[in-house]
Amino acid sequence: MSENNKEGKIPMPTPNFKVDANPGSHVKKMIAVVSGKGGVGKSSVTGMCAMWSVRKGYRTGILDADVTGPSIPKMFGVGPEDVSGTDQVLYPAQTQTGIKIMSMNLLMTDENQPVVWRAPVITGAIKQFWTDVEWGDVDYMFVDMPPGTGDVPLTVFQSLPIDGIIVVTTPQDLVSMIVKKAVNMAKIMNVPILGIVENMSYVRCPHCGEEIHIFGESQLEKIAEEEGLKVIGRLPIDPALTAACDSGLAEYYENEQLEGLDTVLPALE
Repeated sequence: MSENNKEGKIPMPTPNFKVDANPGSHVKKMIAVVSGKGGVGKSSVTGMCAMWSVRKGYRTGILDADVTGPSIPKMFGVGPEDVSGTDQVLYPAQTQTGIKIMSMNLLMTDENQPVVWRAPVITGAIKQFWTDVEWGDVDYMFVDMPPGTGDVPLTVFQSLPIDGIIVVTTPQDLVSMIVKKAVNMAKIMNVPILGIVENMSYVRCPHCGEEIHIFGESQLEKIAEEEGLKVIGRLPIDPALTAACDSGLAEYYENEQLEGLDTVLPALE
């Protein structure tokens, strides 16, 4: 008898809350993009990860789990008219470069209408994006997670087959504490942390090319070292990206700042 079971008690099995994918979905790897708080540009990082993936020749999808703040469809210029389906199944929207997307805003006739739902309803909708949507063949699916470490992110970790997470941060000192919260949640959920991305890291002077650190010097290397994380990239504040997202042309934005993905994601295979 084991040391932990001297009294002869039968160990209780660990509950499994995972939900099954739609039979028509064949997703190889699912990566969640997370942040300990809102306002750090998590959705734009999710979009750029997807752009990296499709440019490398991978079949790519985005599951927009940020139900109350969905911005992915706007970034890629897709709308409700791009979603089709039957009474039994939904088919995701597809961008011009082939990225498959499902988001709450794709199911609403008015994108400006707020989603005023309690957590159980929100988490139910996210599960349906996995169970009721036929994604087809996808190599990398990126999940734009809701911010924070509350009920909805917890349900996503428990319900979906997350293979790893990418943590998004910004340069402010306060964020180091927020990052550690997100990292510790991933550890509690036993989900591998693939690396960290620092968004809004700097602004590049259009005249001399100098990097201007508006929010102060970066804490990225320090945080990464303390937590044992790989640095995936540092993203600048770029008006060109803002304009591309606002006009629905994010997938044509050229960037090389996420070069760390070249080693992080293929290593999952």
